[in-house]
Amino acid sequence: MNASRIFGTILTALLAVTLGPWPAGGVEPSEPAAAGPVIVILNQSVDAGQVSAEHAQSSGIRPDIVYSSAFQGYSAVLSEAQARQLQADPRVSEILPDRTVAAPQVGAVENPPQPAQLVSNGVKRIGALESPTAKIDGIDERVDADIAVLDTGLQSDHPDLNVVGGADCAPGDGHEDVVGHGTMVGGLAAALDNAIGRVGAAPGARLWAVRVADPQGIVTDSSLLCGLDWVTANAATVDVANLSLGGPLRGYDVDCAPPNDNMILEAVCAATTAGVTVVAAAGNEARDAGFLEPAAFSSVITVSAMSDTDGRPGGLGPTEACIPGVTDDTLAFYSNFGPAVDITAPGTCLSSTYFDSQYAASSGTSFSAPLVTGGAALYLANNPGAPPEQVQGALVGSGEPGPLLNDLDGFPEPVLNVSRF
Repeated sequence: MNASRIFGTILTALLAVTLGPWPAGGVEPSEPAAAGPVIVILNQSVDAGQVSAEHAQSSGIRPDIVYSSAFQGYSAVLSEAQARQLQADPRVSEILPDRTVAAPQVGAVENPPQPAQLVSNGVKRIGALESPTAKIDGIDERVDADIAVLDTGLQSDHPDLNVVGGADCAPGDGHEDVVGHGTMVGGLAAALDNAIGRVGAAPGARLWAVRVADPQGIVTDSSLLCGLDWVTANAATVDVANLSLGGPLRGYDVDCAPPNDNMILEAVCAATTAGVTVVAAAGNEARDAGFLEPAAFSSVITVSAMSDTDGRPGGLGPTEACIPGVTDDTLAFYSNFGPAVDITAPGTCLSSTYFDSQYAASSGTSFSAPLVTGGAALYLANNPGAPPEQVQGALVGSGEPGPLLNDLDGFPEPVLNVSRF
């Protein structure tokens, strides 16, 4: 999978970030210097805080975000003269343009605030009602796990969410969500089992709002790297990180074995190496997920989306849904697919928490991924410290065997089933 585009809903555009490496040090004098918003990648043997401070003093650069956990580097806005100065510094490995793409807000249908609790078909379909750890019964007993949501933020005082903190990696005010996408993702993973609103796959799990999108829904490479750096720095606390975002795969590397030419991949690998399970959306273009990142990365759990209309297997549910003509128990018509996908979960017409203490419904792999994130949280609540590969194996191994009826790509990912967790 690759970097930062929000796979919010098939009804909206996706946030996309493409980042191309701009080599430093070895650049020929005739080539233009990297200027404007950039990410300065330093040799990993140096201290980013010290080097960025030296660059600020010697070249007048104003470092914005300093990265020191997933990798050593910083973001800044450079003039051409400053870029040329950095290219001459042997401690600088490369300079990457910090690119952005904007997307409109989530196309969701709002419902009245604080309705009586409703368990969505998606949560039912994955067996959460049978999970001894989820214990969905309307009594607020919270799953002992920590989930980082790298997204548009979370509404920290939503009555149906257990938001305990977070990080602010993008322009805006703190880690509050004013877009809605992140709050929907958080609710599907962990909305409280408290007799109001909705309930998530891992009810009441602690949510960390890692805001990587600004109030206009813009994600930059630097903000996503900041979020991944925060997750790595807090790996002793964070159990699972959800990435309902992505963009075109840069380069050919998808594995954590060095060397590779993709800083998003390196940052994801740093998080998983530190022990954090990373879950990512497969994307909504009805194409091979192997061409997208972070979906293509082998170290993440990549999630496609299925359509379910009755909350149980069998393919006998009605066709009526928020998208006319949707067929029960099928791979969603918009979902990406292919060998990069590890597992599937419901993603069509899911209702969840929304900002301003509301509730809303939408569709996309953005919303199937947090069900798997919740499943990982259930497993880790019973197996604390389990490494990411063990978590992935448990989720895939316990899944309902595929393929779905219309999943004809030859790679039959299982349907998430958390009933034994």
